[in-house]
Parts: sequence; C-alpha cells; structure tokens
Amino acid sequence: MSLNKVMLIGRLTRDPEMRYTPSGTPVTTFGLATNRYGTGADGERREFTDFHNVVVWNLGKRNLAEVVAQYTKKGSLVYIEGRLQTRSWEGQDGQKRSRTEVVATEIQFLDTRGSSPAPAGTGDEAPLSDEPPIRDVDPDEIPF
Repeated sequence: MSLNKVMLIGRLTRDPEMRYTPSGTPVTTFGLATNRYGTGADGERREFTDFHNVVVWNLGKRNLAEVVAQYTKKGSLVYIEGRLQTRSWEGQDGQKRSRTEVVATEIQFLDTRGSSPAPAGTGDEAPLSDEPPIRDVDPDEIPF
C-alpha cells in the first residue's frame, strides 16, 4: 500500500503561466512558497521558506488550469491538494535533468476579498489589502 498526497498553503512566487500541449490541452504552472519554523545553525528559532513547483491540468469538466491562470497572480494565497511527481528529461546540453512537482487536483483561493485579483479582462485589478499579511502560526505560540 502507498499514499502520495500533498497539502500546501502558500503564496504564488510568480504569475501563473498557462500553455497548451500539442493536442490543445491547457496546463498552468507556477511557483509556490511555504513557511515552516525550526532551529537555525546558530541554535536560534527561525522561519524557513520552501519553494514548490506546481502544475495544474483541467480535470474532467473542471477547467482548473484555466481558472487558476485567470484568477491568481504573484502573491495570491492558495490552498493546494495534489500529489508529487518527478519527471526527467535530457537538456539541450545533453545533461539529464529532473524536477519534482506538485500536480494539483484541488485549489482554493484564500485571499481576502480586497486582495484577490479582479477577473481578467476587466482592466482594474484589486489593490492589495491594507490588512497585515497572513502568517503561519509558530507552534511555540499556541497556549495549549
């Protein structure tokens, strides 16, 4: 038995990029940053950032790849569920390359109303909110 499931909450590190396969299937890719807490080399507690490559395909009648490309942008806060996938290829220089990606099957937009991008084509993107940024909770800050 095995399980390959990923759940992440983080912010896009770049605007999503939607491309099409030779058969015309849309696929959207973007980077995601997540935070975690731990102890640094100096023994002090600190925050670490991890970066993830995310790939989104349309699933059945759900146009997930297109919706993500249209309604998110760099800095958007999202929840992602999916699975890890590693793919390999040979680069133009002849070197073998590989990349581990999160293949997303569920995405929820978590931005507050005032900070989410306006639908594409409206010409007026919503400004970022004046609210303080949402941050992860440090386990040491939990009172129980």
